[in-house]
Amino acid sequence: MACFVVPGAEAIVTTIATKIVEHHELKHGDAAEAAEAAAVAKEKVSTKLKRLNLLLYGGTALLAFEHFWHGEIQPFFPFLTAAENADSMAGVLHEMSTVGVGMAVLVTGIWGIMTAVLHAKDKKLAREAENSATV
Repeated sequence: MACFVVPGAEAIVTTIATKIVEHHELKHGDAAEAAEAAAVAKEKVSTKLKRLNLLLYGGTALLAFEHFWHGEIQPFFPFLTAAENADSMAGVLHEMSTVGVGMAVLVTGIWGIMTAVLHAKDKKLAREAENSATV
């Protein structure tokens, strides 16, 4: 019932991290841009984190809508229908700790694999550009 809360919380944390990284990139961007000018277009860390944020927020919104559609979420307090009864809160916490954490780990893992593949592709393109420039 509340499995979407965990990826939503991770999305909030990664949004804050993205803002901090963006601020750092803007502050130290001139030196980094000069170093990256020689390389093939290198993706910024903030761009990678924004992609993770989109995955997390999208999944959270979709799951929240699905739970709302099935009547497990209501638009008024206490929002979760299981929160009306203290006995059913154990089930909510169990679902959050199993299904919610599992979904958050899975989405983050897929994002990590996707980011690693894109990084490897960028390195390959940089090597090919370097080799074609020397020939």
